[in-house]
Amino acid sequence: MTAEGDAGNAGAGARARLPLLDVLRGVAILGTLMSNVWIFAGPGAEWGVLTGNAATSAGADSSTLAGAAETVFRALANGKFLSMLTILFGVGLAIQFRSAAQRGQPWPGRYKWRALFLFTEGTVHFVLVFAWDVLMGYAVVALLVAWLLTRSARAQRVTWIAMGVLHLAAMTLLTAAMLLASDGATDGGPDTDTVTLYAQGGYAEQVAFRLSHAVALRMEPVLSFGLLVCLFLLGVRLFRAGAFQNDAAGRRIRRRLAGWGLGIGLPLTALAALGGPGFFLLERYGAAPVLAVGYLGLIGMAMDRLRHPGPLAFALISALTSVGRTALSCYVLQNVLAMLACYGIGLGLASRWADSGPWWVMGLWAAICLVLVTGASLWLRRFEHGPLESVQKRLLRR
Repeated sequence: MTAEGDAGNAGAGARARLPLLDVLRGVAILGTLMSNVWIFAGPGAEWGVLTGNAATSAGADSSTLAGAAETVFRALANGKFLSMLTILFGVGLAIQFRSAAQRGQPWPGRYKWRALFLFTEGTVHFVLVFAWDVLMGYAVVALLVAWLLTRSARAQRVTWIAMGVLHLAAMTLLTAAMLLASDGATDGGPDTDTVTLYAQGGYAEQVAFRLSHAVALRMEPVLSFGLLVCLFLLGVRLFRAGAFQNDAAGRRIRRRLAGWGLGIGLPLTALAALGGPGFFLLERYGAAPVLAVGYLGLIGMAMDRLRHPGPLAFALISALTSVGRTALSCYVLQNVLAMLACYGIGLGLASRWADSGPWWVMGLWAAICLVLVTGASLWLRRFEHGPLESVQKRLLRR
């Protein structure tokens, strides 16, 4: 998301820039907020995910227009864009590895400092802004995959398959355990103390809460470790296969990704969503990565058809490219804006509009996206990189 994003744009050696990666990264960043905004707006906010309050749309009444809109909105976003972002991180890692090889530089060499920077950045983000940060997990997995890239193709392929199988088996067993544990159990409702903390508590209290509950709140990267490794390696494989190149082979791969990803991912997502909260793990960590592959292919196909875009399409592509080029800055900023909008330390919309239905949450997502698109576009008119990307470059400069 940081240096990986830059590498994804630059290509290696004399290879041409890959504009599709910027667009995909921009979509992934804005799409990740489609999931996260419900966490900020839900009862108990970050802690509410662990009690089921913000995790799924199962509580929405799909017989109403608002309930149906919420169900579709959340089902199409939950975990899908996070998986897309993870795949793209693997793509960037593959590009950096190739660039280092072409320059005769040791690997992972200085990359370990990039990973350390990302881990530190993620830690600060976790403590000060958002408990469900992805950067810390990415940094750890990136080091492992960076080492794997020095191993044989067979070792990489075996690791990729093994991690995928182990992850799917773990999610299936955990889902079965959750269904058995919930059989006959009643919902105790949200933790009122935590709801009050995020609705009325001070900023220092919220930071202290994250620190005191860090083990539970850092559960996702541990739970999804196998998936992260698998998706990183998938990104490496897709890049090496030419999936993002603007040629006949790349277009053919993108069509296959869209066909298989959407054809399998959409039914799996629908089944998991219909299954209710008990199938949350299989939806977010099982069906979501498959559908994310479909999203990659579909967006790629759309870009293939827009070789000579009209004014509206050109504006959309430019906006997504701007967000993609400032991915790290936009990722952090979107969470800061959502925090200030929803928590009591800011506007307190989560408690004030708790009974107003889902429209305001979707509207908040759209408003933050507009801020990010506008801000990134204006920033890049004057600067080459986003603010956090520039900090990283300066600190890691030779």
